[in-house]
Amino acid sequence: MPKTTFGPKPFMYPAPVLIVGAIVDGKPNFTTIAWGGVACSDPPMVSIALRAERYIHDGVIESQTFSVNVPPKGLIIETDFCGTTTGRKINKAEACGLDIFYGKLESAPMIEQCAVNLECEVVHTLKLGAHTLFVGKVVETFVENKYITEGKADIAKIQPMIYATGTNAYFALGDFMAGVSGPAKDLRKKFQIGRE
Repeated sequence: MPKTTFGPKPFMYPAPVLIVGAIVDGKPNFTTIAWGGVACSDPPMVSIALRAERYIHDGVIESQTFSVNVPPKGLIIETDFCGTTTGRKINKAEACGLDIFYGKLESAPMIEQCAVNLECEVVHTLKLGAHTLFVGKVVETFVENKYITEGKADIAKIQPMIYATGTNAYFALGDFMAGVSGPAKDLRKKFQIGRE
């Protein structure tokens, strides 16, 4: 089966579209990223990677806190604006009409219009090259009530956006396929092994 080489690239699909928030120069600032994800489940931790030249970078370094906001697909204009416009020249939240709130931390601004908000304290910082990787312990999680079904965050209602590395484009999340453990059940049974 023929394959085309692209050289070393971080082609991992999909990447979540996230809006990171922090206080910079005394005011809330936000930027959109795709380099982020779950780092640990117990204790709950997430990771974000920010370029050092990004305006928000120094705010995270200074406060040692940040927020991760999961925008629904209906927030595409505001999400793109936050990722393609510098906070050095404009207050992005005001320009986009975004409402800001705070939780337990005073230095991790969050966006009310986002479906999910994670309030985080930095526990590890690693300079990797073009990016600094921040690992944050989740202090609190907020989910807007309209995105909850039977006590759980409902991804079908949230409709989070994803970013496809190498295409420079946003996409909507795809269709439900199966629950975890279901697809491999027969194969595990064939080899008489349990779930890990």
